[in-house]
Amino acid sequence: MDKITEIQIIPIKPQDGLVAFASLVFGKHFYLGSIGIHTRLEGGYRLVYPTKKVGMRSINIFHPINKDTANEIHNAVIKKYQEILSHD
Repeated sequence: MDKITEIQIIPIKPQDGLVAFASLVFGKHFYLGSIGIHTRLEGGYRLVYPTKKVGMRSINIFHPINKDTANEIHNAVIKKYQEILSHD
């Protein structure tokens, strides 16, 4: 998991399942920010990547393109989020 560094979590007052925002550095070359951390109805968390509204469509600004990368980012971000929760 050395591809993901500098994970920062900003907890917010929960709103429609959104509980925090995350940012991270991926591969020492890319900063990824404004990743939403949402609770799942069945328990656990999901990540929502930022989009931009263009007319009636929402365009992805960035997102993982394969399941392994998505899982790596998810696991690292949720681990950091849970560490923060345990310190409160």
